[in-house]
Amino acid sequence: MCSLATDDNPTALAPPISNRGVASYRHRVSVFAEDFDGADLDRTTWLTSYLPVWSSTAASAASYTVDNGLLTLTIPPAQGLWCPDDHQPPLRVSGIQSGSVSGPVGSTRGQQRFREGQTVREEQPRFEGWLPRSGRVEVRCAMTLSPRSMAALWLSGFEDDPDQLHCGELCVVEVFGKDLGAGPSAEVGVGIKAFRDPALRQDFAAPRLPIDVTDFHTYAVDWDAAEAVFTVDGAVVRRCPDPPTYPMQVMVAVFDFPDWSNGDDDHLVPALTVDWIRE
Repeated sequence: MCSLATDDNPTALAPPISNRGVASYRHRVSVFAEDFDGADLDRTTWLTSYLPVWSSTAASAASYTVDNGLLTLTIPPAQGLWCPDDHQPPLRVSGIQSGSVSGPVGSTRGQQRFREGQTVREEQPRFEGWLPRSGRVEVRCAMTLSPRSMAALWLSGFEDDPDQLHCGELCVVEVFGKDLGAGPSAEVGVGIKAFRDPALRQDFAAPRLPIDVTDFHTYAVDWDAAEAVFTVDGAVVRRCPDPPTYPMQVMVAVFDFPDWSNGDDDHLVPALTVDWIRE
């Protein structure tokens, strides 16, 4: 089992978290570093649409800016729903990803399908921007969320295996605005999501941490075939055994769920601001 911040109540405010077990990763030479220091995203690394295979590149395009060394993903009020005639619950999303692959239109070969029998609407060329399979991935980011929005960075299997079973995920950070608390504090989701991969065990939780997500924090995972270690600002939050080690693409996104509206919040613009993503 994973070591939770509090084993009997994973959503309770976590006690001080330990740095023990991550020292061996501290002095690793960085291989990949995205500092967003250009005028736009590096299109050899990033696809600027969210899972366009189930929609289209244009309809799933992210709203974003790259300015002064920061990537900011937003969802302005006029942005439409993602897969409006297919996905439930309704959602809006701005996201980027470091890989993509699919079969032809009408086939079922697509990444991160959200229902059985789903078919490709826009064929995607094979794109391998950055596909880590072990090591370290860390992000320094800040979030502006309301109770109807969420932001996350996760690694998802590339799914180019014959049976598309290499679909597991390593969730580095997932925060829902509805789960922010006084103090301030936030429930920070981390761990393994198995999905259809029979070799993985679902091992995900969202311990409450004493952080303000509107400030910049560093969220990271260090992993190999034996264990994934999830940290926030260098302190260990959870440990999960037997993570996936097949090629995984990096997904960065902010989400809005209109059905969670209180009736007076359509003007709000959720945002995920990223300082850097590194190995």
